[in-house]
Amino acid sequence: MTWVYALLIFVAGAIAGAFAARLGNQSLKQQKELKKDLDKSKYELEQFRQELVDHFASSSELLDNIAKDYSKLYEHMAKTSAELMPNLPEQDNPFARRISTLETVQSSSSTLQEQPRDYANGASGLLKNETEQVEETKAS
Repeated sequence: MTWVYALLIFVAGAIAGAFAARLGNQSLKQQKELKKDLDKSKYELEQFRQELVDHFASSSELLDNIAKDYSKLYEHMAKTSAELMPNLPEQDNPFARRISTLETVQSSSSTLQEQPRDYANGASGLLKNETEQVEETKAS
C-alpha cells in the first residue's frame, strides 16, 4: 500500500510540475517574443539613423554645389556687367560693390579636382629595423 501512496504522490507531482511548466513556458515564450521585437526595433532604428546621416550628407553636398554655382553665376554677372556697361556709374551697377569682394571659385575648385597622393614626403622610419633605430638614437 505504501507504494500506491508513492505512486499517487508521484502522479500528483507530475501533474503539478506539468502545470507549472506550462505557465512558466508561456511567460518564457512571451519574453522571447518581446526580445525579438526589441531587437527588430533596434535594427530598424539603426537603419533609420544611417539613412538620416546619408540624407544629411547628400543634402550638404547639394547645398555646397548650389553655393558654388551661385558664386560662379554672381562672378559672371559682375564681370559681364562691368564689360558690357563700362560707363555705368557705380551706384547704378548692382554688382559693382561686390566685384572686389568676390572669391575666385576656379582656384578652390581646381584643388578639389586634384587626385590625392598615395605617398608621403620623405621616409617616416616606421619600417626600419630596431638595430638601425637604436644606432640612430646613440648617434644623436
